[in-house]
Amino acid sequence: MRIALLSYRSKPHVGGQGVYVARLGKALIDAGHTVEVFSGQPYPVLDPRITLTRVPSLDLYREPDPFRTPRPSEIRDWIDVLEVLTMWTAGFPEPLTFGLRAARLLRRRAADFDVVHDNQSLSYGLLRLRRPWVATIHHPITRDRDLDLAAASWRRRITLRRWYGFLAMQRRVARRVGHVITVSRSSADDIVDAFGVRENVVSVIPLGVDTTVFRPRGERVPGRIVAVASADVALKGVRHLLEAVAKLRTERDVTVDLVSTIDPAGPTRRTIERLGLGDAVTVHAGLTDEELATVLAGAEVACVPSLYEGFSLPTVEAMSCGTPLVVSRTGAIPEVVGPDGECADLVEPGDSEALAAALAAALDDPDRRVAMGQRGRARAESTFSWPAVAAATVEVYRAAIAAQHERERRRTC
Repeated sequence: MRIALLSYRSKPHVGGQGVYVARLGKALIDAGHTVEVFSGQPYPVLDPRITLTRVPSLDLYREPDPFRTPRPSEIRDWIDVLEVLTMWTAGFPEPLTFGLRAARLLRRRAADFDVVHDNQSLSYGLLRLRRPWVATIHHPITRDRDLDLAAASWRRRITLRRWYGFLAMQRRVARRVGHVITVSRSSADDIVDAFGVRENVVSVIPLGVDTTVFRPRGERVPGRIVAVASADVALKGVRHLLEAVAKLRTERDVTVDLVSTIDPAGPTRRTIERLGLGDAVTVHAGLTDEELATVLAGAEVACVPSLYEGFSLPTVEAMSCGTPLVVSRTGAIPEVVGPDGECADLVEPGDSEALAAALAAALDDPDRRVAMGQRGRARAESTFSWPAVAAATVEVYRAAIAAQHERERRRTC
């Protein structure tokens, strides 16, 4: 099967969209299919057997110069004008403008692909495709919006509502997608509720993990906690972890490996400074899978303090490394880790005191940590597999292709 896999931004390390595109693409190639990835900046790091077609935007949010004003010579067409005007008026244009650009490319190459797979952009442009297409919605971004609004000042809420204006488009497009893939039952329920998608068009396909890379690796550093956050936003709950660590530091020697890209002037850095944790927190960014696995496997406990997760791939990766977990009881995380206490302790999201108590209990019981880590590793091996993800995804592709053929047959009758 010839597959066009679309992603409006594909941060290669830590960011969920880039990880999903890279690992699903590899699994599809391994299964004998042909995959071409169409991506805006930042571009993914892909298996060399996968073709990467760059769909360049104006890259208005790149580091270290986010919200930059492009030079007049950079403006190529009306889509670029739309992109910069949306940014200037406090909106986030990338899902829309990427889809418009990608659709333009795909219309010229309609015969090159059997199916188009959109990863989370849900752009108006994709409604004009002449090929069968499916969409992955990891979770509805309404969750991110609601949590950001709850954490913002009243002045900031005005611009936040504008920033999340693309959600109106995503809601309309999602209702017209005939085949939606999501990563958990919890996320499926949220998509039906928030976007009004019909239940019978949603397929739940959990994400996978490479257990040959993410594996136990020997000695662990005493008192070390590891957390992975794909973005420096309230949704990831890093503030609550840092508050818990500050409490633990009054009683014991603990350190944190935080795998994330944080803004030097952003909320996480300010919290580290406010709590006096500069010497206790090490921030890692841009890690390869091998490096990330080494960090995860070197900690005594992994923590996922998110206020919501549609799946949480870092949770599965920590389990695969045999690292016991303290996680939030929210979204899909309970689905991922299984029964409370088996390979993770669950606490209420946003409760720093409960988080501190659970981390302390885990750090104080080495035998239980070992047992939890072993059960987590077994669960990762038995439940989460990228080959299985690819096989289930191909079945959705086949259904989309069959539905398209049936529509064409009816039109000719």
